[in-house]
Amino acid sequence: MLLIHCPYCDETLPEVEFTYAGEAHIVRPENPSAVTDEEWESFLFLRDNVKGNHYERWRHFHGCGRYFNAVRNTITDKFLTTYEAGAPRPSIESLTEKGK
Repeated sequence: MLLIHCPYCDETLPEVEFTYAGEAHIVRPENPSAVTDEEWESFLFLRDNVKGNHYERWRHFHGCGRYFNAVRNTITDKFLTTYEAGAPRPSIESLTEKGK
């Protein structure tokens, strides 16, 4: 069972409390009507498929209901950290150095 820490509730709970919401830090185009069909397709559908440490969005569905970001290793399923939405993206290098 995965345990996930909600940075808003400050609780670590089983994964059934949470919902995966895709890759984190995807920036919506400022003027969607001005982008080409190819650019819009890329924004909507193309995501990194990282093998290793990956920035993700999660929602505490059965708790506070808020979205937050996480860094999770897709090979081991280990969460390196979770942080509030809108917070700066932490450096993966600094997180992996802490874990040594």
